[in-house]
Amino acid sequence: MILSVFFLLLLASAGAQAQYQTLPLQPQGDILVLPAGHYQGNFLIDQPGHIRCAANAVIDAGAQGHAVKIIAAEVSLEGCHIINWGRNLTDMDSAIFVAARADHVRLLNNHLQGAGFGIWADTSQHIEIHGNQISGDDTVRSQDRGNGIHLFSVRQASVTDNVIRHTRDGIYIDTSNHNTLTGNVLEDLRYGIHYMFSNNNVVHNNTTRRTRTGYALMQSRSLDVRNNISENDQNYGILMNYITYSTISNNRVQGVISGSTGDSMIQGAEGKALFMYNSVFNTISHNYFADSVMGIHLTAGSEDNKIFGNAFIANQQQVKYVATRTQEWSENGRGNYWSDYLGWDRNSDDIGDLIYEPNDNIDRLLWLYPQMRLLLNSPAIELLRWVQQAFPVVKSPGVRDSFPLMRPPLTEVP
Repeated sequence: MILSVFFLLLLASAGAQAQYQTLPLQPQGDILVLPAGHYQGNFLIDQPGHIRCAANAVIDAGAQGHAVKIIAAEVSLEGCHIINWGRNLTDMDSAIFVAARADHVRLLNNHLQGAGFGIWADTSQHIEIHGNQISGDDTVRSQDRGNGIHLFSVRQASVTDNVIRHTRDGIYIDTSNHNTLTGNVLEDLRYGIHYMFSNNNVVHNNTTRRTRTGYALMQSRSLDVRNNISENDQNYGILMNYITYSTISNNRVQGVISGSTGDSMIQGAEGKALFMYNSVFNTISHNYFADSVMGIHLTAGSEDNKIFGNAFIANQQQVKYVATRTQEWSENGRGNYWSDYLGWDRNSDDIGDLIYEPNDNIDRLLWLYPQMRLLLNSPAIELLRWVQQAFPVVKSPGVRDSFPLMRPPLTEVP
């Protein structure tokens, strides 16, 4: 049976009755093909079917509204080049808008270029978003652009192997549970991946570059964040704000620098590889945090987390943590690797013989008086550290790694 699918052209004007025009879809077996050509307007897909665009077919929304709105379930849209849709963020103007209850929609290998939202999925299930290239308008301020992919109240979505540049946030997940994000490349954005109020999500093998936060994880629980890369991001590589019962493992965060704080949700963006704010009962293991202004900063009650098997390498400051009680950062007799550890290993078991305490009273003085960093490697500072260890009369609670590793742990390469 030939699939019956209609593209409808909506010519909208203020106060005018909407008018629709079909587009010439040519059936080829079970697939409907949009021939090469320039199609201007706003189009509606209201029946199921698999639609494929020819190589030179261009859908141009004329800077108004959604370019394509899908209201039917069981729709596939593949290989389409969509440009110049609306930029009204209040109206959620999108290249492709998946309406409520349009379940089992597949968006495959489309090329989207415009200032509004790239793909918006609203209250639907089992959405597949794969292999799309989404480019925003870098002449517009980032906060005035739409997100590349925006999921609202979506369940069981698979977002894989997309490349997103110059939008506001690369992938924004809001109140959406049981979704999977893998293999996406996110560059030159505000936030690469941004979670809000979403639980039981998987974030694997993604890459962020030159964002103002690589992975902004907010008000969510049971996130599985593994094998991701953050390269040369600003402010934060991974930001955890009110995150609980989550796993952050085998990620590589490198080269985080201080940047703009104008649109930071949390102040104090000093170029942190990992920043944890009021986040508890998480496991942080086998990550590589390197060459950043700060390796890890925990604050606002971020206690009772398991932190072990990580490598902190050549960060200007490894740890900043003011705690109400001492936190042990090791598990089963193995701690973390610290490139500035000055202890020794006399029995050659690859575990340091001296406890590593990265935020002792000397570090607290450095936080209060940054000019002291000029004396950081001086004999006077080393003597103060030795006296503090030998005579711990007054010792503030903080981080203790009782089993520091003598070499970086072997981890998978993301």
